[in-house]
Amino acid sequence: MLGLYPPKHCSPPFGNCNNGNSQREPYVAAHNFLMSHAAAVDNYKKNYQAKQGGSIGIVISMKFYEPLTNATEDILAAQRALAFEIHWFLDPIFFGEYPKEMREMLSSDLPEFTPAEKRLLQNKVDFIGVNHYTAIYAKDCISSPCDLNTYEGNALVFATGEREGVQIGEPTALHGFYVVPEGVEEILRYVNQRYENPPIYVTENGYSQYSNNNMEDMINDVGRVNYLQGYLSCISSAIRGGAKVRGYFVWSLMDNFEWRYGFTVRFGLYHVDFTTQQRTAKMSAKWYRDLLMGNGPMDEVRTLRSNS
Repeated sequence: MLGLYPPKHCSPPFGNCNNGNSQREPYVAAHNFLMSHAAAVDNYKKNYQAKQGGSIGIVISMKFYEPLTNATEDILAAQRALAFEIHWFLDPIFFGEYPKEMREMLSSDLPEFTPAEKRLLQNKVDFIGVNHYTAIYAKDCISSPCDLNTYEGNALVFATGEREGVQIGEPTALHGFYVVPEGVEEILRYVNQRYENPPIYVTENGYSQYSNNNMEDMINDVGRVNYLQGYLSCISSAIRGGAKVRGYFVWSLMDNFEWRYGFTVRFGLYHVDFTTQQRTAKMSAKWYRDLLMGNGPMDEVRTLRSNS
């Protein structure tokens, strides 16, 4: 949509690319993704699942959107943002159709499912994978002007990490990613309620550091320990509330090449010297090991939001 990744297709106001249509092409591509997913699920369930005893699901990247204010317009904006973030991919799989919010906003730019495609989508997934890193505020752009050159622009939503000069959480090395542990609990509850209590795996969750920090600060990654402690506490709370969380995966085991950020940010529990390939356990690796072995208490942490 923004033209940040190959093949660099986009159109104003989302970006300046040589070609592309940001109001239509992302939804055509996603439609094809969904039908490819449906074909794979159908093939696996018909030909392999009974013999192998495996499970098949889908992983969706999910931010949690919180209304910037208590105004009805911002509450509706947060709902639209969630529709364009989560419902876009999961509603067709569970309900056979795109969400009404997207249909109302996009009209003919959103593809229609044929009867044959709807039949193929009826194969339900065995689990939902959730990639979650952050929460952010949603501001309405229907009743007030906004800069729509953003990921949420087609939903007429402006996402911001600040409200009245106060950040939603501690910022991390990735722009727009904040430490908001409560966000993962909200996401898990939301998915649990909307999609009738499916098994869930948190397939990605992690904290980024800058690579240009000194070695001591990168190894003594207190920020990552606090992040994991806070998010795991909130996941535990969601489980107690009824969410069927079956597994959790930290991103990442070790520092690596992070998409278009390359080696400039680090998510790993293990520090990697990219020249020598030497790996060094960070404080977070030792803390996580102790937690998994039952040797470390998971005390409740205070976030910026609970302090404010």
